[in-house]
Amino acid sequence: MDSKSIRKAFLDFFENKQHKIVDSAPMVIKDDPTLMFTNAGMNQFKDYFLGNKVPDVRRVSDTQKCLRVSGKHNDLEEVGIDTYHHTMFEMLGNWSFGDYFKKEAIAWAWELLTDVYGLPKDRLYVTIFEGDASEKLERDQEAYNFWKELIPENRILNGNKKDNFWEMGDTGPCGPCSEIHIDIRPESELDKIPGKDLVNQDHPLVIEIWNLVFMQFNRLANGTLENLPEQHVDTGMGFERLAMAIQGKTSNYDTDVFQPMIQYIAKKSNVEYGVDEKTDIALRVIVDHIRAITFAISDGQLPSNNKAGYVIRRILRRAVRYGYTFLGFKAPFMYELVEILASQFDQVFPELKEQAEFIQKVIQEEEASFLRTLEVGLKKMDEIVADVKAKNDVKVEGKIAFELYDTFGFPLDLTALIAREHGLVIDEVGFEKEMAEQKARSRKAAEVETGDWNILKEQDEITFIGYDNLEADASIVKYREVKQKKGSLYQIVLNQTPFYAESGGQVGDTGYIISEDETIKILDTKKENDLIVHFAEKIPASPESTFKAVVDIEKRKFSANNHSATHLLHAALKQVLGDHVQQKGSLVSDKVLRFDFSHFAKVTDEEISQIENIVNEKIRENISLDEKRNIPIKEAMELGATALFGEKYGEFVRVITFDSSYSIELCGGTHVKSTGEIGLFKIVAESSVAAGVRRIEAVTAIEAQNFVQSHIELLKEIKEALKNPKDTLKAVQQLLEDKSSLAKELEKLNLEKAGQIKQDLIKNAVKKDDVNCIFSKVKMPNADALKKLSYEIKNEVENVYMVLAANIAGKPQISVVVSESLISEKGLNAGQIVRELAKEIKGGGGGQPSVATAGGKDINGLDKVVEKAATLI
Repeated sequence: MDSKSIRKAFLDFFENKQHKIVDSAPMVIKDDPTLMFTNAGMNQFKDYFLGNKVPDVRRVSDTQKCLRVSGKHNDLEEVGIDTYHHTMFEMLGNWSFGDYFKKEAIAWAWELLTDVYGLPKDRLYVTIFEGDASEKLERDQEAYNFWKELIPENRILNGNKKDNFWEMGDTGPCGPCSEIHIDIRPESELDKIPGKDLVNQDHPLVIEIWNLVFMQFNRLANGTLENLPEQHVDTGMGFERLAMAIQGKTSNYDTDVFQPMIQYIAKKSNVEYGVDEKTDIALRVIVDHIRAITFAISDGQLPSNNKAGYVIRRILRRAVRYGYTFLGFKAPFMYELVEILASQFDQVFPELKEQAEFIQKVIQEEEASFLRTLEVGLKKMDEIVADVKAKNDVKVEGKIAFELYDTFGFPLDLTALIAREHGLVIDEVGFEKEMAEQKARSRKAAEVETGDWNILKEQDEITFIGYDNLEADASIVKYREVKQKKGSLYQIVLNQTPFYAESGGQVGDTGYIISEDETIKILDTKKENDLIVHFAEKIPASPESTFKAVVDIEKRKFSANNHSATHLLHAALKQVLGDHVQQKGSLVSDKVLRFDFSHFAKVTDEEISQIENIVNEKIRENISLDEKRNIPIKEAMELGATALFGEKYGEFVRVITFDSSYSIELCGGTHVKSTGEIGLFKIVAESSVAAGVRRIEAVTAIEAQNFVQSHIELLKEIKEALKNPKDTLKAVQQLLEDKSSLAKELEKLNLEKAGQIKQDLIKNAVKKDDVNCIFSKVKMPNADALKKLSYEIKNEVENVYMVLAANIAGKPQISVVVSESLISEKGLNAGQIVRELAKEIKGGGGGQPSVATAGGKDINGLDKVVEKAATLI
């Protein structure tokens, strides 16, 4: 079976078992503070397990795109080294929400694996939870009894809490699990060691393929367990491992999931897969990582320098390093694999095909950028090697190796490889110490201690009524304390709420909950999965009371103005720039709106003017809002509604329309009743966010009026400063021309002065042992003038060793020049010398053996620089 048939057989099987087949959730998570990425199939169903939401159906199945590169589930370092770990992978799963339990889950898993897929029964092993005395948890005898009806008892193995007790996190639903393992060793190996002895021993050919989790308990913050009101089933099977077993391979990378990409890169780099371990690892890393990068970008997560974006950038750079070091790629190449991926997944994840051009552009630009950084890092490595050898040492300090990792993205193994080529070693203990300290700092900065929910009453679903009401009577369902570094906040859940929770780029509402006795300020409103959580400064003294929940009307009103304006802007961008424009992110607050979109060129001033005019025209038309709630998504798409990549839409959606021929979008945010309420729209900035992504920042209503007024006032002040000329623009242009003319005159004078300084320096050079020594303190107009002077003297004076201690506009700078002949004959090195001299001005620097520079903070140290320069020869 090819991989497409394997996936289809799984979904067909569970559809025949009355499971609803649902779409994969986006790999990038937006409304769950505990996770950056979807790392398991159950993530999108957390609310059902937590009791925050009632499922529409009791049985579902899907294939979920997952990413495991951070936190508890982190497989990054194993990827490529072994043959079965991945960053991005598909998880095939089936779920029961309070419906069937262990008996059916076990029977169907066995039926699918052995009858449908035809896996050999004598190669399969299962594990069950052996119990845990410390938690008074008994052995999962129930699962054992069901398994022994299907498989010999000597193939049913006990598993400890680590392997066979699954937990969502430190708190929350959990329970025993039953894993299914397969032994795919060759026949010749089977008699040497029994397969059961290799289960969970990290053997590459005796691997887990399916995990059946039986959720029975809830873990409280104090560590104790309580029974869940309903029992659930959550299963997850690694698609890539399953394909390996069914296709009779001994590596996931030998399946048709990865081979097309491996062969493409192997051919491009003129290597053969399966011949050399180093190039094999590089090929595996690249084809694994490009999947993670491609799917993340398609779900809306661009590479960046923080949070989830930083994770994606590091994965991309890790792959680029392997291609550069082991396959010889000095130019971008990975982006070419996107077309292969888009074709592979066209039937199950069509978003790759739809965004292929955009994804390629982002990856290509990221590759090119890092390749430039890599070149700089390698030059830095050359300096480090020279320094270590100059000290007659053979060890690169761990701190320096960590700086290479942290600043240039060099992994330890790459630094160690380069060091070995020069006969050096890395202080790995010191490196690990620096890494541990950084992780400890990160953990401490992010420390949040969340208490258990104090439940006042049971309620299946929380009702949001904020589209129609800005205040409502409400009662507290549950609350908890959240201890942070800056102090405690309190999270409150109401039975119904008019407060809009932050989502879709729009900030959360603020306001108050008011009782007869007190008023509690609501500082923010956020979503935790689908649960609406209000952040309060304190808990009411009588939380059982009835409250009036009141939204800050002004903030909501101006946020709605800006949100509706983003819809008008989106449509205008498509009209002016083209249909390729897709929203890639947004921020909507009461003060400003920010809109990120796909476009491969700077938006010109003329285009910005066109876009602005279109939006303001739609505002003046005072178009009434056409809002459709809870309509089937299929019907919404037939209406022509714009959906955003990376968003998870349910079966029923809300459609926001401002003139059906202009703007129709799926949206959950708050909006104006008619566009005239927006008043005025003004673009204040346009910039680049990432490769192929531009950003527009704009203001509306009062903020737009203030912006325009401030510019009018500024123009008035400029005119007054210019003595109110008739033609202000002409007056400013004349001022600039005069400034340019004066600058040229000043440059001419500086050149004449520098020429005189050069002649004086050469004239006063002192000869020592055939070395022309020039040590002097000079005053220069800028760094370029100092650089020009240094190179001119180097070219005019033979055997020169020169140190210039320069005062540049009150800041100290040092220039060191050494003739090439003195580097080999006398062992002088400008880079080493300047680093030593820089200590006198409390600074640092570097450069080549012949020319080097340094800057510092202490201008008073320049005299000491000149004195010390003479001693270093």
